[in-house]
Amino acid sequence: MTNLPLAGKSALITGASGGLGLHFARLLARNGADVTLAARRMDKLEAACAEIEAAGGVARGLEMDVADAESVTRALGSAERPFDILVNNAGISGAGPALDLGEAEFDAVVDTNLKGAFLVAQGVARGMKAAGRGGAIVNVASILGLRTGAGVSAYSTSKAGLIQLTKALALEWARYDIRVNALCPGYIETDINRDFFATEPGKALIKRIPQRRLGRPEDLDGALLLLATDAGTYITGTALVADGGHLVSSL
Repeated sequence: MTNLPLAGKSALITGASGGLGLHFARLLARNGADVTLAARRMDKLEAACAEIEAAGGVARGLEMDVADAESVTRALGSAERPFDILVNNAGISGAGPALDLGEAEFDAVVDTNLKGAFLVAQGVARGMKAAGRGGAIVNVASILGLRTGAGVSAYSTSKAGLIQLTKALALEWARYDIRVNALCPGYIETDINRDFFATEPGKALIKRIPQRRLGRPEDLDGALLLLATDAGTYITGTALVADGGHLVSSL
């Protein structure tokens, strides 16, 4: 595996018990990284790690609630060595009219998507700095952080904040050779949203995407590997969009 681009690297992926987080963990493992999958439920993580190891990878689970500073500190303190790569993927959606949005729901979205990403990035970056070899942090944002839609006020705000946080951290941490970038997916088909996109409103949304299709998780592979590997050593502070042309579609 020494010829793989991430051989010898250690990667942490949050929100990795399923969906895009698990997909990213599989991808990094296939490319040689030792992966640590973090989420709140260890039972799901154990099954995911077993699957990755059965395919020849190296994986371990880490119980972590990204919105809880004590949980993040405890989890990172138990890591065997500093991480070379962080994929800040943990997030929740939260949807509904802004007039009906409760304070608790708004806080939950921002605490997970924005504050949680900061807490994990801060903790991982401290380890990278102490190790003296830099690293790569990829914050999974969204095209809704660049352009909004109806019924996603909390989510869109959290992702816009995450993109700006990415730029701020990139500026501060470049001197430590820590690269910080945001990956901004468009609409990606997953088990969670598949039923919606089979409805008439879902089909209408797909027609607004210039490529006339939803993204697949593997459509994000090239972008993630660019930002996580040495192929992107001079890229920091950017928001890389992978959305089938959705952001450039006409209003």
